[in-house]
Amino acid sequence: MRIIGVTGGVGAGKSAVLDYLEGHYGALRIEADQVGHEVMKPGAIAYEPVLAAFGHDIVSPDGKIDRRALGNIVFTDEEKRLLLNSIIHPAVKDEILRRLREAEQRGEKLAVVEAALFLEEHYDAFCDETWYIYTEEENRRQRLRGSRGYSDARIDALLRSQRTHEEFLTRCDRVIDNNGSVEETQRQVEAALRRT
Repeated sequence: MRIIGVTGGVGAGKSAVLDYLEGHYGALRIEADQVGHEVMKPGAIAYEPVLAAFGHDIVSPDGKIDRRALGNIVFTDEEKRLLLNSIIHPAVKDEILRRLREAEQRGEKLAVVEAALFLEEHYDAFCDETWYIYTEEENRRQRLRGSRGYSDARIDALLRSQRTHEEFLTRCDRVIDNNGSVEETQRQVEAALRRT
């Protein structure tokens, strides 16, 4: 099974590349952020450790972790954010690896893994190749304003917290330039898939 890692800055258009790989090539799609939500569900691997660390005040009436309440705690406290990450990130990675093993056993041919902290968490170690979805900062800002309704202050904070263009270039195997049309991006994806 070929495993492609997809990374890039916020607003770069990673989801569009994932949509294309899933829709046109039948790729198994794994997004670390979504897995992060799943591992915090009641009964899942990170649920009890998160409650032990942050208390039952973060539990909503339906028994689920109130992600907004948890977010409010970690957003203003770096130590607590690091504590949450130390619980969630290993659980997410373990779950992704489990899904990849199962997919390979089923005979899947292509899997794509996307994570905001792809390089930081060393996801490239278990991928056959890593694609950097590159989009100029102004295009990313426009997308984040338009599609997510983010304020300029929030966008500034997000961009400051991310890897630099040079770091992505150094650590990734291929660059998909997502500044042009959808068709141009898709052509690059197809060309990258043809290369081995």
